[in-house]
Order: sequence, then C-alpha cells, then structure tokens
Amino acid sequence: SGIGPSEGDTNIIREEGESVTLSCTYETNSNDIYLYWYRQYPNREPEYLLYKGTRSWSSSKDIPDGFQSTTSQSSTELTIVKAALSDSALYYCALRVGAQ
Repeated sequence: SGIGPSEGDTNIIREEGESVTLSCTYETNSNDIYLYWYRQYPNREPEYLLYKGTRSWSSSKDIPDGFQSTTSQSSTELTIVKAALSDSALYYCALRVGAQ
C-alpha cells in the first residue's frame, strides 16, 4: 500500500476566498480503507482534520466546517471551501487499511 500527493500538487497558492483542492493518489489491494487528512502549522504538531472511508467502507465522520472531502478508487481530495490566510499550512494525507 502507498499514498502520496498527486502530480504537481505539492505547493498550491490561492487568493483568499477562493476554494483550494488538495489531492493524493493511493494504491492498495484492500477494500476496507480509511483516508485521513492532517494539517501542520510551522513548529507545531500535525493536527487531525478528518477521515473518510472508501471502496467498501464509505463512512465519514465529523467533517469540519469549511472542508469537504471526496474519495475514489485511487484518490482522496480535501477541499478548503473559502481559503483564508490561516489555512496556510502543510497538509498530509494518510492511508489506513482496516482488518482483512
């Protein structure tokens, strides 16, 4: 299994108020997949934003206000609906495979 940023998606610059979509592509043979997003501000610990299941496991939980997330068979997207200066950070995607 592996996950990483989509091509060309490592440094995205937007005007305030615009929407921003970050995406990661992943590869795994499992059908029981959780896709996580974290945000990290400089000199701070990464903080958990949300997870969304995909393939056979399509739950999502407590998506925070101002964010949307979509998943497909091979990718996950995080959308910041109206970007603010305070959204400037490093964003991580993570993949967890459930019990087989």
